[in-house]
Amino acid sequence: MLQSRNQRLDNGEAADRVREWTRARFKLPADAAVLVSEVACGLPGCPPIETVVAFWTGSDRRHHFKLFKPVAAVMADDLPPSWMKNALIAIDEFELDCC
Repeated sequence: MLQSRNQRLDNGEAADRVREWTRARFKLPADAAVLVSEVACGLPGCPPIETVVAFWTGSDRRHHFKLFKPVAAVMADDLPPSWMKNALIAIDEFELDCC
């Protein structure tokens, strides 16, 4: 799918907003790595576009979550609550096909 230059800029600005909301929500330092990606999914039952967020905390612990909407539609209230931070830790030995 091709995107116009303006749409890519808008998505970049939206990703920056989600990145900053994630830092604030989970009390991450300003230099913490936060990845925000918009992903297309063609599998049955999967939303056509979703936003995937990953961030890292001390000792290289990766946390991640998905939002089932395009990055430009994500609002601060869509992020998981801060108390779920430990529940968002990615466990490498588990491969989840669903999410």
